[in-house]
Amino acid sequence: MKYLFRNDYSFGAHPKVLSALAETSLEGNVGYGDDAYCDRAKALIRDLCQCPQAEVQFLIGGTQTNFTAIAAFLRPWEGVVAADSSHINGHEVGAVEATGHKILQVCAGADGKIRPEQIEPILERHRDEHLVKPRLVEIADATESGMVYTKAELTALSEFCREHDLLLFLDGARLGCALASGANDLTLADLARLTDAFYIGGTKNGALMGEALVISNPALQGDFFRIKKQLGAVLAKGWLLGVQFEALLKDGLYFEMARHANAMAARLQSGLKAKGWKLWVDSPTNQVFPIVPDSLKPQIDAVCHYEDWCPADGPGHTIIRFVTCFNTEKSDVDGLLAALPTL
Repeated sequence: MKYLFRNDYSFGAHPKVLSALAETSLEGNVGYGDDAYCDRAKALIRDLCQCPQAEVQFLIGGTQTNFTAIAAFLRPWEGVVAADSSHINGHEVGAVEATGHKILQVCAGADGKIRPEQIEPILERHRDEHLVKPRLVEIADATESGMVYTKAELTALSEFCREHDLLLFLDGARLGCALASGANDLTLADLARLTDAFYIGGTKNGALMGEALVISNPALQGDFFRIKKQLGAVLAKGWLLGVQFEALLKDGLYFEMARHANAMAARLQSGLKAKGWKLWVDSPTNQVFPIVPDSLKPQIDAVCHYEDWCPADGPGHTIIRFVTCFNTEKSDVDGLLAALPTL
């Protein structure tokens, strides 16, 4: 059997989450999220975010959350500023564009971050009213390359957006690993204060499925359920999401799992360095990006499931990705390292 490091959603859910689902499966609940579990989970999230006015909406997956939120927040002629490496630009089959909103790309570099000075030229180019109007900046924490925003970086971006009448939306599919990272100095309360909306990703951190969208800007909250329903993003058995997020957040399980995933990635990253492997970035979260000779890939294929990420600078090399999760054991990391050659 091969080691499994391809992604952080290869396994079902943490046993505590499954236990909570099993305990409630046959009790009978009102549908569409109008249940006590969703109410308690929403209250818990508002409390953790120190944002009592926030609207919390549960959705099923990251892509669905991204395009539903963007469609709800924008008028038809408004567009999204996003990193060229962002999930919405590179891995969602045009889902945002299918809702009628153009993505205006920023060349973000290896860290995947957007900075205010990269947005200014886009605003200048789109002053012409015949062009799409930039209205929303989309970022991710952690980014697609596993890096995290600092409080200073997010504050600067937030201030720029507010100065230029731009909304700031944060993709939090891997938010648990970002907030649990040693490189992080942000809190959920900071995110609620500095963004107009963000989401707490469950799918990639121990839930069967589910994302919790936190809309802190009151101007964006009205009628959100209606567009969510129109776009097929309402789960009839909505209590299943409330049950999971209550289990994830009430006793800190969410961050415990994220810290574990990060620790396993750090162990793997350190071990690869010790074996002479080069890394594309020094990731502080649960994604590890080695640069490998193409001639070595058949040997890696034989022992591990992983993902080809992108071509490396220079011929004959590829950047690949290993991802750890709540179910990654030290024995998995050490076994993989033992099976891989020293370079």
